[in-house]
Parts: sequence; structure tokens; C-alpha cells
Amino acid sequence: MTPRRQQILDIAAELFAARGFHGVSVAELGSACGISGPALYKHFESKDAMLAEMLVSISETLLAEGRSRVEHAGGPREALEALVEWHIEFAIEHRSLIVVQDRDWSSLPDEARGRVRALQRAYVDVWATQLRHLDASLSPETSRTRAHVLFGLLNSTPRAGRLPDPQMHDVLRDMAHGALGLA
Repeated sequence: MTPRRQQILDIAAELFAARGFHGVSVAELGSACGISGPALYKHFESKDAMLAEMLVSISETLLAEGRSRVEHAGGPREALEALVEWHIEFAIEHRSLIVVQDRDWSSLPDEARGRVRALQRAYVDVWATQLRHLDASLSPETSRTRAHVLFGLLNSTPRAGRLPDPQMHDVLRDMAHGALGLA
């Protein structure tokens, strides 16, 4: 992805988070990016395509980095600690994408929605596998449920209090480690 394309997606994510996907016109998007609305079509086929790329791309990134962190870990505990760190970094850095995912999910084109769901299931399974390695008594469904509950905690950053990011990071890490029994 070109830096300009990424810049447009970042600006769009902020606008969509603030006003909703349908609350932002192509003209407003273009203006915020320093170009005309129609000039956006040089970079994206449509506003829907922009939303699709935004959410598919971040889902691919979450999964790829999650797998990488597990691969480089020395065992399930270290893998879970690395996954927690990665997800906190994501949640603090990409608050707007969390809001867009939650609020504008229904605006996502069907094909992209299916792709995002598949990537998210794979990401959950990365976590669930490590949880089962740490505690063999957990069923696959229980471990997936624990991962989803933990994501709810970590993805609360857009709605959480306004602590400075380093303090928010520490609060999230301590709570996640406590929830996972890593404390």
C-alpha cells in the first residue's frame, strides 16, 4: 500500500469514527485529505471499497503480527504476554478503527465482511490455542470465549477514561494479565 493510500485510510478512519461511515461525504473526505472528492477515486474505487480495505487490512495485520509473536515466543505464557502487548499497542494506536468496526460493520460490503470474519476467527484461534496450551483443561469453546472477553476489555480504549497512553497501556496490561491468570 502506498503511503498516500494509507494516509487517506487513516484520515477516513478518524472521520468515520467521529461521524459514522454514512455521515461523511466523499467531498468531505477529499477535503480532509487535501484533494477533491472525485480525486479519491484515483486511489479507491468507492467509499465502500475504502471501508473494506480499512477493515480487511487491519484484520490481516492483527493476525499476521499475532502469529509472529507466538512463533517467536518461548512457550504459551510468553506467547500470551506477547499477544497482550501486541493487542494493547493496536488498541491504543487504532482507537478509531475499533469504533468504525463496531459502528459501521453493517456498511461493510458482504465479501469484505466475510473476509474480516474469517481473519478474526483465525486471530481468536491464535489466542485460544495458547490458552489451551497454558491450561489443558480448557475446551476449544471456552478458550475462544475467553479470548473474545479479553478483546472486549482491550478494545474498550475508545470508551475508556482518558489516561495518557503509557498509563492506559499499563492498566490494560495489568487487567489482561489478571484475567488470563498471568499476574
